[in-house]
Amino acid sequence: MDQIIIQDLSIYAKHGVYMEENILGQQFLVSVYMDLDLSMAGQTDNLEYTIDYGKVCHFVTKYMQEHTYKLIESAAENLAEELLLKYGQVKKIRIKVKKPWAPIGLPIKNVSVSVDRTRHSAYLSLGSNMGDRLAYIQKGIEELDALVSCKVCEQSEIIETEPYGNTDQDSFLNCVLRVETVLNPGQLLHVLHEIEAHADRKREVHWGPRTLDLDILFYDHITLNTPQLTIPHADLHNRRFVLEPLCEIAPWYQHPVLHQSVQQLYDRMEQNHD
Repeated sequence: MDQIIIQDLSIYAKHGVYMEENILGQQFLVSVYMDLDLSMAGQTDNLEYTIDYGKVCHFVTKYMQEHTYKLIESAAENLAEELLLKYGQVKKIRIKVKKPWAPIGLPIKNVSVSVDRTRHSAYLSLGSNMGDRLAYIQKGIEELDALVSCKVCEQSEIIETEPYGNTDQDSFLNCVLRVETVLNPGQLLHVLHEIEAHADRKREVHWGPRTLDLDILFYDHITLNTPQLTIPHADLHNRRFVLEPLCEIAPWYQHPVLHQSVQQLYDRMEQNHD
């Protein structure tokens, strides 16, 4: 991956644990490393296909001066997120914040913090079998895409499916999305639960009827197992209403635990039901 590097931008700002640091301020040196594809910029010699690093410098300076953090870890974290949100073509970013005047009472050149943050890709399933099913799904997609932290990149067709697990209920409408997000898995789950709540989702019956159901199927190629969240989704390989629309937009995607593509999982499920 290509990279734009801004090295040791000098900024006078007010960050630190001690009150005098927040009031008087001090010098910070900020470096920014942005991973992105610069091939078109190189071939066309056109600024449209790259990022104006002068504007980035002014943005970073303004951000560091308009905000105050006790920890340079927080300054680096929040600055990285802001830059990822502002520049959609950046796939990965590293922020390094140096503090030359750290008040530690010993001779030292500087202390620094470096954070790496990445734009993530996630596959989500949406389902509804209560009320105006299509309206609930469309509204859920619109809410997701309206978030500055998420971008809907691909959407499957919306299909009608029979209920799964608890079959004594109305049929569902289902689809799958691929989103890009700067949120970590826990943050993304929280956002999905908020969108479900906006649709008056009630969690009263396991596998029961619902106005809107949003699940994380895959997140990058990670595996995660906590009481709150399992990635990949634990039962997706058994669910036609997930695999069928997923095959439409990502048949090649490799399940990081089962080590089979989505298309292979779908074909195997179909064979088992014959």
